[in-house]
Amino acid sequence: MRDGWIPCHITVMDVPLTAEIHRDGAWFVAFCPEVPEANGQGRTRQECLASLREAILLLMEDRREDARKRLKKKTALLKLV
Repeated sequence: MRDGWIPCHITVMDVPLTAEIHRDGAWFVAFCPEVPEANGQGRTRQECLASLREAILLLMEDRREDARKRLKKKTALLKLV
């Protein structure tokens, strides 16, 4: 954990993840160690976490699309529940 960062837990797609939140002036900023490419920001802690959730979901959608492009045409796609 970085100095000044507060760890908390968020749930994205029913998967619990870690979020580290930091106050930067009037803004809250957050990142997720499990998904380091994602970050969020907002004027409130709730806005910041919502922004981080959305960033994680967008990354997962993008990764899913990229993976599907590489699949062979007859590959079965299954939904994990």
